[in-house]
Amino acid sequence: MQLDEIKISKAIIESYSRKLIEALDVDVAIVGAGPAGMVCGYYLAKAGKKVVLFERKLSVGGGMWGGGIMFNEIVVQDKAKGILDEFGIKSRRYEAGYYLADSIESVSTICSKAVKAGLKIFNLMSVEDVMVRSRKVVGLVLNWTAVEMANLHVDPITMRAKVVVDATGHPAEVARIIERKSGIRLKTKTGKTLGEGSMWAEVGEETIVQNSKEVCSGLYACGMCANAVFGGPRMGPIFGGMLLAGKKVAKDLIKKL
Repeated sequence: MQLDEIKISKAIIESYSRKLIEALDVDVAIVGAGPAGMVCGYYLAKAGKKVVLFERKLSVGGGMWGGGIMFNEIVVQDKAKGILDEFGIKSRRYEAGYYLADSIESVSTICSKAVKAGLKIFNLMSVEDVMVRSRKVVGLVLNWTAVEMANLHVDPITMRAKVVVDATGHPAEVARIIERKSGIRLKTKTGKTLGEGSMWAEVGEETIVQNSKEVCSGLYACGMCANAVFGGPRMGPIFGGMLLAGKKVAKDLIKKL
């Protein structure tokens, strides 16, 4: 068989176009493919929800790839080890309460299991705005990351979701767009994003799960984004809270939807 370059190109364009059209009206749209966002997407998809995830970068995984200072090992605590076990990620006990896992295996396995469960991931796509109707977040405004980086004057497209999840990590990008542009008061002490505090792993790991909740009508925060919105400390290269936060938001949304 002779390979035809035009057929190869048509296959990619036709398949991707169908996938993108299907993603324009969903139950849940997640922004950010770090561990919290992908775990959230995994449990939602596993429960039969129509869920898509948009990631600005070429690769998924957020900061998990690099472990701590580019030493590609991650630490999780007792509470989160069960999620590693569920995904089939090998872990080993360091000492009481501390477990180590390979960051490369962790990211690649979480991504693979989430996609196989039904999560649709779109990389190289940025969220530049949100759609708000009657003071509720009802969708996202999307453009290619390359357009954003080149600062090109190219109009975006839109998609609709029953719920949006901000899993953009430290920047809390979706919450800040809403704060800046919509006039909606967030469910924080000040009505605005509070910003994250200095590193304190013990408190940060607890609050990241507690703070992964509704930010305003139609928007949830998940993972490190939650502490950036509600004012918890950062926690450094321990990732149990990220995994637990993703699972918590998914469980909340499964009940809500």
